[in-house]
Amino acid sequence: MGSLLVRNAAVLVTMDGERREIPGGGLYAEDGFVTRVGPTADLPGTADEVFDAAGHVVLPGLINTHHHLYQTLTRALPRAQDAGLFDWLRVLYPVWAKMTPDHIRVSTRIGLAELALSGCTTVFDHLYLFPNGSRLDDEIEAAATMGLRFHASRGSMSLGESDGGLPPDSVVQPEDEILADSQRLIEAYHDPSPGSMTQIVLAPCSPFSVTTDAMREAADLARGHGVQLHTHLAETMDEESYCLATHGMRPVELAEDLGWIGDDVWFAHGVFIDDAEVGRLAATRTGIAHCPSSNMRLASGIAPVRRYLTAGVPLGLGVDGSASNDGNHMLGEARQAMLLARLDASPSLESGELLRARQALEIATRGGADVLGRADLGSLEPGTCADLVAISLDRLEYAGALHDPVAALVFAAPVGVDRSYVGGRAVVVDGALTTAELPPLIAEHNELAATLLV
Repeated sequence: MGSLLVRNAAVLVTMDGERREIPGGGLYAEDGFVTRVGPTADLPGTADEVFDAAGHVVLPGLINTHHHLYQTLTRALPRAQDAGLFDWLRVLYPVWAKMTPDHIRVSTRIGLAELALSGCTTVFDHLYLFPNGSRLDDEIEAAATMGLRFHASRGSMSLGESDGGLPPDSVVQPEDEILADSQRLIEAYHDPSPGSMTQIVLAPCSPFSVTTDAMREAADLARGHGVQLHTHLAETMDEESYCLATHGMRPVELAEDLGWIGDDVWFAHGVFIDDAEVGRLAATRTGIAHCPSSNMRLASGIAPVRRYLTAGVPLGLGVDGSASNDGNHMLGEARQAMLLARLDASPSLESGELLRARQALEIATRGGADVLGRADLGSLEPGTCADLVAISLDRLEYAGALHDPVAALVFAAPVGVDRSYVGGRAVVVDGALTTAELPPLIAEHNELAATLLV
């Protein structure tokens, strides 16, 4: 892979243990890993690739801990624009049931392109329905062309409407088929080594779309192979009511009863979680993927971000699916996380502290790495992957904001990144992708999206 030298950054944000920010800083990387970080004068003078980051803020690549890439095909769908989660799903399940492998492949590339341009270098995706011959392989193969690190989940739905679940029977799968495919995918693709580009996660969809047996069996299989577990949990009051009526337990209590708690587990959303449950998540190092835009879009509620941080719950950031966010902008999502947490704090400011810009960036970097179990990601320090983004300060959005350029990344209007590296390889240069030609990809995506509504 060779060597990379980044030098002369206006500010290098390390997110290391001391949270150092180095004016005029830079880093040196070899074979995809950072070996030196510090003032530019202390770094080697040459490398196979040199990026002069003068006038840029350089920070670790952002990490997306919850997404549904296929949903780029159904953004702003008219019948789903003004619905809460359960009604929104009832509208969209039949539409998604029409997807083919081509839909999966192209939507994956579109979503990853948008994420890369917004500063994301590692993506977790939750694919949980496989209609018309679609396979997780389709997504993994498409992601491999885009240059980002990819955590792909073998999601699943096994509890159809006829058995008391929410999804129509046409989109659920037999549990023995799910387990067999999960094992196949782990054996074929999962790479746990430092610097890994592809990992597999087992991710039954939600308490209202899979059986309790499926949840237990997924946990057993995952732990037998050393892979992580993920599901939606405590997203809405409808879900809480369903869990109480069906299982006699609140969502977190149900998850723990099924063995779904621990440092190899993280939940998407975690909106309706009380103080005792926050303490239990913190004690067991069970993580949360916070999805502020989606929670607002579906009127789900506000996740207790301040309580999570105070208690020490591992907390990452997710854009969620593009049918419940309608965009894939990681820097924008960090801004939403900061603003929404401030709104949540507003009734009791005298007893609380506003979420700060640097905390939002930490959730999007170190926090995401912690949630995904990636000690090699989330910071720029010797031994971590050379995953970084650079954003020019010489732009309209930052005029008058150079008093604190790091905070400006979150307070000012979200922008695209000017440069991005993953493992020392350039993915974005001068604000343009190096891994895909966008106009024909967009045209193909729009044609495929139209076929879902025929």
